[in-house]
Parts: sequence; C-alpha cells; structure tokens
Amino acid sequence: MQPDASPAPSGKTLPEAMLSVRSLKKVYQTDGGDVEAVRNLTFDLRAGELACLVGPSGSGKTTLLKCISGLMAPTEGEVFLDGKRVSGPPKKMAVVFQEYGRSLFPWMRVRENVELPLKNQGVGKAERDRLVDEALEAVGLSHVPRSYPWQLSGGMQQRVAIARAIAYQPEVLLMDEPFAAVDAQTRADLEDLIRTVWKKLGITVLFVTHDIDESVYLGERVIILSSSPTVIQEDIVIDLPEERDQLNTRALPRFTELRHHVYEQIQIAKKGHRPASAGTPAAAPAAAPGGPTAG
Repeated sequence: MQPDASPAPSGKTLPEAMLSVRSLKKVYQTDGGDVEAVRNLTFDLRAGELACLVGPSGSGKTTLLKCISGLMAPTEGEVFLDGKRVSGPPKKMAVVFQEYGRSLFPWMRVRENVELPLKNQGVGKAERDRLVDEALEAVGLSHVPRSYPWQLSGGMQQRVAIARAIAYQPEVLLMDEPFAAVDAQTRADLEDLIRTVWKKLGITVLFVTHDIDESVYLGERVIILSSSPTVIQEDIVIDLPEERDQLNTRALPRFTELRHHVYEQIQIAKKGHRPASAGTPAAAPAAAPGGPTAG
C-alpha cells in the first residue's frame, strides 16, 4: 500500500516529533443521532519513545488508533507522521492488533506470514530473507519458520504478528491491546519482548492497553484518557529505571506509587471528572494487592 501523507500546510509550525496528534475529534453518525467518541486530543511522541495509552472502557482508545493509522478519517483535527499529514495508511507505520488469530493466515507458514507485507511492497527476495530472519530472531521464533500458526501457542502466534510488523521496518509501531488474549505468564514475557525490541530497533511505539500495571511497566509515559467523549485526562512521565524486569521493577515503591496514581485517575475518569492540572504524581499510598485494569 502506498503512503497517503502530505506535507504540513505552508506556514504551519509543527513540533519536532515523530508522531503528532492535533485537536483530533471523531463523531459517529448513527440512527439515533451523532455520537461524539473523541472530543479533543492533542499529544506528541518523539522519535524512539515508548508511550502507553490507557483509559476507561469505551473511552475511544481503538478509535484513536484507527485515526492515527489512517484506517479511519477523523471528523476534525489532524495527525502528522514525521511532519507529514496522515490521510491514509502510511508506509512508515505498522499496527499489531489484539486478535492475532485473525491477522495471521492459517494456510501460510510462519515465515510466509512474516514476509507477506514485504512481498506486497515489492522488496527483493534477498532483502526479504534478511529482514524476516532478523525479525524472527528478535522475537525468539527462528526455530519455527516452517510451522503453521495453528501449530503454535497463543503467545507464539502473537510473536509472529509482532515479527511481521517489525520486519516491515516501521518508524512508528501502534499496538492495540496486543496481549489481552494471552495468559499472565505469557503476557509478562511479551511485555519484556516489546521493551527489548523497542530498545534494539529504536522505533516509536504507541501501546494501547486496558491493564494499568502493564502501562506503568512498559512505558516511558502513560497517557490517560477521560471517559467518552474523550480528552486527555493526564500525561504522566514514568520515572522508573530504564532497565526493567518483572520481579524487581514491580517491587519498587515508585512502581506502586505510579500504579496507584494511574488507577486513581482512571477512577476519576469513570466518574466524568477532569482535573485542571496534570503532572508526574507525587508519592502515593500503596494500591490494593492485585492487578487493577482500566475497565
């Protein structure tokens, strides 16, 4: 698919960011009247940043991702990728969806699934082989290139979907609750995989999740959405160590403070309140045991 992006209007100054969302609004027309799903969203992601997006159920997270990826036109506002307006799926962006079973072709082997977008782009065989080999190695699947997706576990199938996205060599990777359908242990492994791939490739990642613990563990930032119609409730810097692991990072007092704060903001959002100010949370009491989610 060819990129569908045009330069910014003459005289319009855009921030130095890889991804810029400007005053984005989405209204659906239904038989019962217009439904305002997203009211006004503005934020930037710098090149090489990993940001997580959370919000209450029905807060428009998937709608936002579809608008960012060019799969859906916003009612108002603009999205810019590397300074160019997005008006259709751009070449520099890849998306990993939650339902990996539907995104993989069961009659194709793992390797064929991963190389398909490259073939569609006309990439030569030698280069395709190199990119597919590197992608499979990055996600720990170099030993199963000739397996079919249905022969693999759910976690391994999602790794195939991730490998296909990174083989495409995007500058921005959008991930729409990609681990929601796997078990807790597999989810932890995939979280660590994403951080490893992100650091190795230096790509910009916007990771949508309903899991609050996951957002704090993964991200350099957590962008919290309000309830619908959606605005940004708060944009938090995650000041955890750059090197993270499931045991030690989650045991840090600061992890608990951040987790508590994000959970608190989600509860505020569910009640329809929008604070006037936002910022990095100060120390907060420990949250209740367990893994709260956004909905």
